[in-house]
Amino acid sequence: MRDRSLDVAITGVHARLPGPADPDAWWAAVRTGQVLTTRLDADMLAEAGVPDDVAGDPSYVPVRGRIPDGERFDAELFGISPREAELIDPQYRLMLEATWAALEDAGRAPLTDTLRTAVFASASESSLARVLAGGDIDPATREALATGTSRDFMATRIAYRLGLRGPAMSVSTACSSSLVAVHLAVQSLNNGDCDQAVVVAASLRLPQAGSQHVRGGIVSPDGCCRPFDAAANGTIGGSGVIAVVLRRLGEADAHPAPYGVVLGSAVNNDGADKAGFNAPSPRGQTAVIRSALRVADVAAGSLGYLEAHGTGTYVGDPIEWTATSTALRESGAGPARIAVGSVKANIGHLDAAAGLAGLYRTLLVLGRGEVPAMAGFTGLNPLLPAESPLYVPTAPDPWPGAVPRRAGVSSFGIGGTNAHVIVETPSPARRARAAAPGGPPVLLTLSAIRPAALDAAAERLAARLTARQHDVRDVAFSLRAGRAVLPERLAVVAASGEEAAAALRGGPGGVRGRAPGGGDRPVVLLLPGQGSQRPGMAVPLAEHLPGFAKALDGVLGAFPAQHAARVREAVYEPGFPAAELNGTRLSQPALFAVAYAAAGALAEAGVRPVALAGHSLGEITAATIAGVLDPATAAGLVVLRAEAMAQCPPGAMLAVTGDAGEAAGFTAADPRLELAAVNAPDAYVLSGPEEAVDGLHRRLEGRVPVRRLRTGHAFHSAAMAPAADAVRAHLAGHAPGLARVPFVTNADGALVAARARVPLTVFADTVRATVRFADGLRALRERYPDAIALEAGPGRALSAAATRIGMDTVQLAPRSVEGEPLRALARLWTEGVPVDLAAFAPAASGVRLPGTVFGGRRYPVSELRLAATRPAPAGTPAAGTAAQAAQAAADRAGEEPTGEEQPAPHEELVAAWRDLLGHPDLRPDDDFYDLGGDSLTAIRIVRRLEQRLGIGLPLREFMLSRTLGRQAGLLARLAAQSDTEDSP
Repeated sequence: MRDRSLDVAITGVHARLPGPADPDAWWAAVRTGQVLTTRLDADMLAEAGVPDDVAGDPSYVPVRGRIPDGERFDAELFGISPREAELIDPQYRLMLEATWAALEDAGRAPLTDTLRTAVFASASESSLARVLAGGDIDPATREALATGTSRDFMATRIAYRLGLRGPAMSVSTACSSSLVAVHLAVQSLNNGDCDQAVVVAASLRLPQAGSQHVRGGIVSPDGCCRPFDAAANGTIGGSGVIAVVLRRLGEADAHPAPYGVVLGSAVNNDGADKAGFNAPSPRGQTAVIRSALRVADVAAGSLGYLEAHGTGTYVGDPIEWTATSTALRESGAGPARIAVGSVKANIGHLDAAAGLAGLYRTLLVLGRGEVPAMAGFTGLNPLLPAESPLYVPTAPDPWPGAVPRRAGVSSFGIGGTNAHVIVETPSPARRARAAAPGGPPVLLTLSAIRPAALDAAAERLAARLTARQHDVRDVAFSLRAGRAVLPERLAVVAASGEEAAAALRGGPGGVRGRAPGGGDRPVVLLLPGQGSQRPGMAVPLAEHLPGFAKALDGVLGAFPAQHAARVREAVYEPGFPAAELNGTRLSQPALFAVAYAAAGALAEAGVRPVALAGHSLGEITAATIAGVLDPATAAGLVVLRAEAMAQCPPGAMLAVTGDAGEAAGFTAADPRLELAAVNAPDAYVLSGPEEAVDGLHRRLEGRVPVRRLRTGHAFHSAAMAPAADAVRAHLAGHAPGLARVPFVTNADGALVAARARVPLTVFADTVRATVRFADGLRALRERYPDAIALEAGPGRALSAAATRIGMDTVQLAPRSVEGEPLRALARLWTEGVPVDLAAFAPAASGVRLPGTVFGGRRYPVSELRLAATRPAPAGTPAAGTAAQAAQAAADRAGEEPTGEEQPAPHEELVAAWRDLLGHPDLRPDDDFYDLGGDSLTAIRIVRRLEQRLGIGLPLREFMLSRTLGRQAGLLARLAAQSDTEDSP
């Protein structure tokens, strides 16, 4: 039995190749032997920019394997400015996207993956590099262009942009480059240099047009590549990009199952044992296949397919056929037992990416268990030895070999570097869970860099969930673990794939938002007081908020056992008597326990508040969460407070919608009434004896919105004086508590700062005093203007009050509806709150789902504008929107331009941003770094502004200013200082 300790799994794949974009459609074309190259007519050649004299040359072959949108790039996704994108080779741009997509396919989140990931990258000669050979380019642009086109930096750029910390190497061995890179990646994994490796390769020579046939060369004069065919006369060029992700087999995740397993690989060189430098060597090719079989520890007879280098050249085909046949025969393969193929017959020769293209097709052959027909095949080349383990399939054939299915892949480079890889299908994995009808809802999350990209991603995912029966738990986990978290966000709460698909398409259950730039959005917790309780209020939290049930058990443990048992029953039983729960003795401990437990569970899920605001009883909950009270002290206080208040005289409370200033008139008219709470600018509560409250209720009903509260006492009135005294006596011996988190005190509506010492008697004052909740909300909004207020308990009254003063709000569980806490968390996540999605999409079986939809604009090589980097002559105004942005920036900075010369600094700033970042439309609040700026670009802008404006510009201060408006203000201040210093 062979040792599998060095086997390497192929866990992720992404390919953009000539032909259909959909992998299933591409395979359907390849299996039937379709040729996917394009024969360009005169109009297509003209559109591609091929000169008439070249296109009209009889030796010009107007055929190529083309990919659409080869010059389009999602620069924004990678934090690259448009100007920098123009100066990066299109191949390297494609490789960035392909690496991102392959990592997603492997179930690893780009940008945040914790594995040490290596990058091995290969590409063809740069079409952009020729720009360096001519033209008057300023030194800074020449340096940027050299970096953007050099093969030295293609792997390290990927590592930098995606935060990958394993080895990053560029591999260049001509046509065998990318398969050599696979070999190096396998070695790197087995040497322990990395935990994961990405092998990525691209070939995109621009324009994507034809090739010049040279007699004796490798270009086919008729534009057809026919490997091993009697009519073989050469190859044809192709474009494409492929990326694969590799892991050590023993460490690869079980789901989704790997595409294949690399059993062994080998690389060598022909040396001088050949007719010439460009010629292949049968000995070298035989030796590399023999070595790969030996490393894999398998016999050639176990192979059912071989993906040949297969260029279809007159000299190369017989040498490869002979060399391959020799190695396979020596290793025990019988005659005509191994099907041979070459993807070049379908899509053309992808040069440095050819090896990965062959590996990609081989993985599909293994996975589908079918051998595709050789495209364009007419008959076997008579120069090939008749006796061979190989045969050329002329139609799709069932798998001809044994199980597990095994195949070899060859790639040979001009110059003699040969590579061969042995791959097989992975061991049968457990089947993914079938969709579970009627299960609990789960939280699915999707994000993108732009709204349009999110729309497209949502539709693709909806289509997948409609077409395939995935368990939504697996979908939730796969989206959480294998996707980057981007600003545009969509979260869905659904119990089935059908529900999820409907929500993704705009139906109920979906929440959409955008995370703010520059950091996470802060959260303020609102903790409820008496009146929001309901039987069974803990059920939705326990079902959908991980950690809640454990936290509730913990806080109930601080209560007397008999009391805790009754509270537990009330909060978990929807049929519990509402009248009993509405009583003060039970409602206050129940609300405290539920809200405190909810806050603890939210903290475990990443939702940690920057401040807290509780209403009446909720003030004690807030202080406990803040650390002023320990849970045991708080539980004792809540029980005593509830008992003391329950023993006070009966009364009633009336909520009124209107200006709180009106309350003075009502209390003056009837001194028995008191202002109990001011909850919002237009919402207050009056408290007093039942007959007084009823009388006012009758007078106001029909004139203004009024509502009797569910209580039998006149809280926060003179009737509560005995309770206040009892609480004060209970707390008299306690030392002040230290606040770890800011919270609001009800008696004065003030915000207690973190690290402040809080005397516990404040909680006695609140029993009697008016609750100044609206003042507290104003203090919070002033201190945290971007915060979102989360009502962390049953009900929605507090969030309604917060909404009235302009805060964004979310209710955790306003009703006893299944999935409501998940919807609240969905809303928080879409608004940029750092929710730990692992708590809501725990580890499950990974499934392959559609990945990021790349967008962005085209960056044509033919339209590269090098002159744009040269400073305009002095006094030249910035045009169009740039000039408008300059004036807006000046206005924002507070400058009042006077005369002709004043706007110039701002126009120069905008012109520099426009030229060096490449954004034509600018606004004062645009962020330099969000638009792709970096330290080197900042240095270039500062140097340019200093030269143009004749001022000293501190680099650090300029970089810290970040936005266009702030930098304009900095320039205005420095220019004013310079004018003052120059004045006589």
